[in-house]
Amino acid sequence: AQGQVFYRVATEDGLVEIGSADLPPPPHPLKTGQPQFHEGEYVGQAVRVGSYARELNPPLAGQSEPQRVVIQVAETLEARNDFRRSLVLQSLARDVLLMLAATGLLALAIAWAMRPLDQIRQEVDARDPQDLTPMDDTGAPAEIRPLVQAINHHIERNREQTEARRRFIDDASHQLRTPLATLATQVAYAQRETDPAQQRNVLDNIRHQLDETIRQTNQMLSLARADSAPAQRQPFDAVALAEALMRQWWALARDQGVDLGLDAPDSPITLQGEPDLLREALSNRLHTAIRHGGAGCQVTLVVRGEPADRVQLTVVDNGPGLPPAELTRAGERFFRGSGVSQPGSGLGLAIVRTVAQRHGGQMRVNGGPEGRGLAVTLDLPGSPSAESNQG
Repeated sequence: AQGQVFYRVATEDGLVEIGSADLPPPPHPLKTGQPQFHEGEYVGQAVRVGSYARELNPPLAGQSEPQRVVIQVAETLEARNDFRRSLVLQSLARDVLLMLAATGLLALAIAWAMRPLDQIRQEVDARDPQDLTPMDDTGAPAEIRPLVQAINHHIERNREQTEARRRFIDDASHQLRTPLATLATQVAYAQRETDPAQQRNVLDNIRHQLDETIRQTNQMLSLARADSAPAQRQPFDAVALAEALMRQWWALARDQGVDLGLDAPDSPITLQGEPDLLREALSNRLHTAIRHGGAGCQVTLVVRGEPADRVQLTVVDNGPGLPPAELTRAGERFFRGSGVSQPGSGLGLAIVRTVAQRHGGQMRVNGGPEGRGLAVTLDLPGSPSAESNQG
């Protein structure tokens, strides 16, 4: 829509004038050839006025001096305001449509980019709870592959923990079924027995069987803890640990007639590991060597830190030992040598091997001195400060 238009054409002296004579004059003097715009009011309406001055060439008849003619055109602001409003609305509508289109395209792009994640979600949802096999990351984009690898790492950790729990249940059922059945039989026999001397004999057997069952249970708990407990490593002195073990087992060794000794340097040897687990592993080995060695046996705990980045903890005894053909099987769960006569679980060396592997080391089993007994070594990585401690 167009607004009302008014005009005025006049000479500067006002002798010649046509159009609307009372249009608002320009606020500043006009310069020839330069238009000037301003807003004002005419017949009660707001108008915008454009003014322009130019020379008359030739001048009007009878005039010898140069003359200028002033041209003014005014328009009401209704059309201009309508146009401005329409322009704003059109721009807003265009921007809204562009935003909607961009949002739609962005949503499609995100949905397309998230397809691999959705496929992973569907694969995880569809998995059997017992399925702990790694996920295939072959077709995954490079950006998603680290996520799949992290999930596989988590699955592997869960699989290891599940396997450790399964082994513990299998071990417990394997080891405890026979002792518990024996205890039940002995208790039933004691209940039927009327002779006090026989009852005491049966009770002594029950007590012995209970002690052995408790020891086997503790060994299985130690093995399960070494298999699955979260690592809590800290620096500690291997020599101080060995000295504490000597104090712990000295009384039993004396009662059994075993010569228990320690061969360790005077200076500390620092290890970065789990001292409680290492104490349990070495305690199992020392206990076995003392129990099976018999009177007159020598059992020695040797601590070495050579080379500087390794630490060796060795339990050496000159007891019955193992035949050379069976040394390679040492460390298998429930394996007991053919020459062993005393009861046992066959878990002692399995605990030592598991603890060594947990610390990034290894267990070595060799024959003892002069071909008798065993030398069981935990060869472990040393602490970074071990070299300075030995220097």
